[in-house]
Amino acid sequence: MRLERVDVPVYDLSLLRGIWEVRVKKHRQREKKEQERIENSSLASLAGQQYRSSVCCCAFYLLFCCCVCVYDVVYPSDTEQQDQRDDSEQNKLVFRLSGERWTDFPRELQWMTYLREWHVSGTRIRQLPACLASFTQLTVLDIPKNAIAELPPEIGKLTALRGVNISYNRLLRVPPELGNCEDLQRLELTGNHLSELPFELSSLKQLVHLDIAENRFVSIPICALRMSSLQLLDLSNNRLTDLPQDMDRLEQLVTLFLHKNNLLYLPQCLTNISTLKVLVVSGDELNCIPTKLCHDPDIKFIRLYDNPRKRQDKKEEDKSKRRWREQKEEEVKDSGEKEFMEAYISSLKDRGETEQTAY
Repeated sequence: MRLERVDVPVYDLSLLRGIWEVRVKKHRQREKKEQERIENSSLASLAGQQYRSSVCCCAFYLLFCCCVCVYDVVYPSDTEQQDQRDDSEQNKLVFRLSGERWTDFPRELQWMTYLREWHVSGTRIRQLPACLASFTQLTVLDIPKNAIAELPPEIGKLTALRGVNISYNRLLRVPPELGNCEDLQRLELTGNHLSELPFELSSLKQLVHLDIAENRFVSIPICALRMSSLQLLDLSNNRLTDLPQDMDRLEQLVTLFLHKNNLLYLPQCLTNISTLKVLVVSGDELNCIPTKLCHDPDIKFIRLYDNPRKRQDKKEEDKSKRRWREQKEEEVKDSGEKEFMEAYISSLKDRGETEQTAY
């Protein structure tokens, strides 16, 4: 029997393993390089930039909204659209309240300490809020025709005040702390129940307008004579019987209203006030007037008559009327005086007064 030779290939297994490991290693290297290529490509960079950009945009948008909100509420605009936004922005700094349904200030007011002006009128509010001292930026306190019976001492902390109007309320007194508001320029206390003013108001050296008409004063408050910048003083419709001999302390006084009082004479010191241009008095009981006041062309001396004097006989009354008519004709020629009288009589009507005048 013949045997045939068969060749059987024999391989080293370690060689096969080495070949396999080399191929696996190369495959992993290619994957790693591909991954690095993708990471370093512009597509991934752009995607990252877009993400970061979107985050930044959101952050800036939120910041912008916050800034715009504060800007509109607190500060006036300095942009090119200033003229169009003046009214709306100013209104955000002004608090307005009116109507008899209001018996107290709204609670939300305590958080609006950035306000610059209060305008409250025609309500039944009896007192100012306890948070008043927090409104340190307030420049105008306009609260006429309410039911306020007392001003709190905290009003003295509002040192930025320029104008105060508390007319036609129920005030019996004014707190001396108001004298701390040394920048005050206008003070109106018409139509209350005041009979005196605290001496501390003498420190109001910037005050140019003081209206204390329709109260219960029997004499001019001492503090008023020490307000060196005073230009207008309204003492009409009080209970004055005489004027102090040092009225000429008011060296800048321009307008003086004294009508509807019980004055019998005017002191000679009034002629020493070189700035005096307008003087209005009641003529019913007045029997002694400095000559200079009547004949000085620079002074508009106006006498208002409520009723003719009962003790005058008819002849004297006719002469007086004729003299008044002549004086009226002369004054009508002066257009400046005519305009003044029209404006003044209009203001009297606004106060609800009716007066028969002859001058």
